[in-house]
Amino acid sequence: MNHSEHSSFREKLVEHLFIGELLKLSWKEFGCTLEVASPEVDNAGYDLIAEDNGVVRHIQLKASYVGGKTASQKVHTRLSEKPSGCVIWIYFNEDTLELGPFLFFGSLPGEKLPSLDGLKFAKHTKGDQGGFKAERPNIRVLPKGWFKNFSSIDEVYEALFGATCYKAATTKPGEKAQ
Repeated sequence: MNHSEHSSFREKLVEHLFIGELLKLSWKEFGCTLEVASPEVDNAGYDLIAEDNGVVRHIQLKASYVGGKTASQKVHTRLSEKPSGCVIWIYFNEDTLELGPFLFFGSLPGEKLPSLDGLKFAKHTKGDQGGFKAERPNIRVLPKGWFKNFSSIDEVYEALFGATCYKAATTKPGEKAQ
């Protein structure tokens, strides 16, 4: 399948597979407590809103195939205005569409996105009549090295919502979480 020819389809497919993995983990481990919503418009830099364990995450999703050479991603500065904003860069197998590894850029649950100050401004992909590509003042180029690498959806879930999700889910009624 030509991934570039059907990139919009692939992007939505990877997003739905990712949501499905999060929901599956919530179903199996956390009593179906995860809530997921999508914005009607895309002007604040996020693709999903997810909530669990009292943490609301505004999540920008990025996707690349395993072995891809992409060295950075573009991030909207308005994402840093959202509570617990983060970017999840999902790698997928081109043939099977299996997800992973996952790259994560964000702070601890309940904390704002790390500062984007000092990052390069992104440029428009197409130039004007003279070939000039203007800067996009609200978009920053985030290097791959700024992301944390996670191999499993479990690690992503913990980064998103905290270890207390695990403790609360494994605590028996009447017991205190450790």
